[in-house]
Amino acid sequence: MTSLQPVAARTDQLTVDEVREVLALAQAAGDTDGAYPLSEHVVLHLRHGGDAPAVHLLARDPDGALAGYAHLDTTDQVEGAAAELVVHPLRRRRGLGRALVRAAMDVTDEIDPRGRLRLWAHGDHPSAGALALGLGFVRARVLLQMRRSLFAPLHEPRLPEGVTVRPFRPGADDEAWVALNARAFADHPDQGRWTLHDLRVRMAEPWFDPEGFLLAVDEADGRLLGFHWTKVHGARGHQHEPIGEVYVLGVDPAAHGTGLGSALTVVGLRHLRGRGLDQAMLYVDESNARAVALYSRLGFARWSTDVSYRRIVHSVTTAST
Repeated sequence: MTSLQPVAARTDQLTVDEVREVLALAQAAGDTDGAYPLSEHVVLHLRHGGDAPAVHLLARDPDGALAGYAHLDTTDQVEGAAAELVVHPLRRRRGLGRALVRAAMDVTDEIDPRGRLRLWAHGDHPSAGALALGLGFVRARVLLQMRRSLFAPLHEPRLPEGVTVRPFRPGADDEAWVALNARAFADHPDQGRWTLHDLRVRMAEPWFDPEGFLLAVDEADGRLLGFHWTKVHGARGHQHEPIGEVYVLGVDPAAHGTGLGSALTVVGLRHLRGRGLDQAMLYVDESNARAVALYSRLGFARWSTDVSYRRIVHSVTTAST
């Protein structure tokens, strides 16, 4: 069996050709595993760049073919670095995944005295869990993918009195939506800290459709009270039929308890069904019991699981004076 170099390159910036190689590698792994190995955040960073450079770790076969890749995001000063990695299906069981994780650990040790690092395993494969646990990580967060059939009955949405729903207006609603998103997800910083740049990067994606970005508006003053941003997942270049997605659903805390979240979910699902789709999916944190209960009442069931593993951090000691 031919051995592989553990990590052939470490860089803060990929070339256009390297990005193409990484995305092809991820697609090959996703087609084999049934779960795409990289998050949307990482894919957008690869395709568009980001506010700060990431660390990219690439492992190649002796002939130069890309065999493994790890993306290390070091921008979160609160939670610490996060890594996602992928190994080509034909290059597994050779220690390459372990080598990539160890390289990511070495990088975090350089930049963080506590060596904080999170690993995401998309699809919760047993081999990924065994790798993480064997390297001193613990299971820390679970993200559920839930699905429902769009052929199943959908009741009429019951919007609160004085509230209407309309599509997002690019350029006119941008700032108001960012402010609403921050209020709606004040306790979920991954989503709540989105900026105008984060919004507009997604608006530039081929899948963006303002007609499926639905806003709940107070008829009296035009204030945004909630939103249901839908997405058609897999419409182009994927090995599966298109599926509707509850991309982001948010409600202003001032409108909690009015039934707006449930109504917006149904409005969005009806929109997706109107586009001829037969299934809808969404992602929700398992710890968000309120959201899981809402989606379960609306006919969603668990489909798959993504897991975040957290490294057991070093203790930081201070020399006495």
